[in-house]
Amino acid sequence: MSLTIDFSDRTVVVIGGTSGINRGVAELFARHGARVAVASRSDDKVTATVESLQALDAEAMGFCADVRDLDAIEAGLAQVHDKFGDFDVLVSGAAGNFPATVNGMSANAFRSVVEIDLMGTFHVMKAGFQHLKKPGASVINISAPQAFLPMQAQAHVCSAKAGVDMITRTLSLEWGHAGVRINSIVPGPIDGTEGMARLAPDEATRRRVVESVPLGRMGSPADIGQACLFLGCDLSNYISGVILPVDGAWSQAGCGDLSSYLGDLVRQIESGK
Repeated sequence: MSLTIDFSDRTVVVIGGTSGINRGVAELFARHGARVAVASRSDDKVTATVESLQALDAEAMGFCADVRDLDAIEAGLAQVHDKFGDFDVLVSGAAGNFPATVNGMSANAFRSVVEIDLMGTFHVMKAGFQHLKKPGASVINISAPQAFLPMQAQAHVCSAKAGVDMITRTLSLEWGHAGVRINSIVPGPIDGTEGMARLAPDEATRRRVVESVPLGRMGSPADIGQACLFLGCDLSNYISGVILPVDGAWSQAGCGDLSSYLGDLVRQIESGK
């Protein structure tokens, strides 16, 4: 069977799109003909990513902003809209994470993840809605298994990502009248990303993660990108409010024993043993 997904003459915006999963998503949309805009906190990463997208023959631009700063996100998205017009797809993927128990982290550390993951998503949604194509736009929030699976040393992420998924569900109700769809994608362990490097910092932990995935491998940014292509195109035009795991059935198995292993490892580090 042959299937062609063509995003020619469509505008895709990827917040956090200069590294890891989100850069892979941006590059895949570019390969399928989209005009692509990316944003992150690093000017250097924005410049490098835009050049990479242009090398794929895509029309591309970017802006530098911190998702915790609503004014900066509003200004950046307005610049994209001025140049590219209404957004067909908006991907919100900025995230922060580090392993720490509740007893081992400060209030500021907990707050920083909530502000990046949860408040950052709120800011992107708040600033982005006015620029979405109506009807027809697709919004995709990048979530995490911690949104629905409690995990040791991840209370901050569990709390923040659960909120992200509830934003998705709520906005599917609030924005449906405008013809805007919104869904969350839940990546499993994605190889070569900063987040995976923090959760599996050594080869022994990496092996445990791979063994805990029913499909027997880590995913790649392209795996998440393919799901974004599907949710962003007309094939999914009656899908909204869905929390979609793209994880090789990892979450079905409770993410293996990563929770207990990570908890034990972090407690040893925090106790200085």
